[in-house]
Amino acid sequence: MIIIGSDHAGYKLKELIKEYLGEIGESFLDMGTHSEESCDYPIFANKVAKKVVNTENTRGIIVCGSGIGVSIAANKVKGIRAALCTNTELAEMCRRHNDANILCLGARYIDFETAKSIIKIFLSTEFEGGRHEIRIREIKDIEQNN
Repeated sequence: MIIIGSDHAGYKLKELIKEYLGEIGESFLDMGTHSEESCDYPIFANKVAKKVVNTENTRGIIVCGSGIGVSIAANKVKGIRAALCTNTELAEMCRRHNDANILCLGARYIDFETAKSIIKIFLSTEFEGGRHEIRIREIKDIEQNN
């Protein structure tokens, strides 16, 4: 399952992404927002992040204007590794090396076709493990000690 959310700036792209997820057979849960009315991105980033960490076998997608704000907010939730990706190479690496569990997108900086390509790679790439597992454990240790 994919947990998805956005602020007002990411709303239109989020709606297109939901259609795409349906087309490729991915189930999703939309945590809002549900319009282009101005709202605060941390609220929706937090909703998505908490749902991802509390639900097995999920990943998240969060969209705002730049993708920066939602990535910062989501990464405040223990257990989240949210990555802002602007191309497929970053999407591959965030999964392969960082085991990212939330993809952040900036609606003002990528078009829908690019978003679809990024999402496809994010959802299909597995975590490599190996030496990268040590680094993920170190990230978890930082979370525990702060």
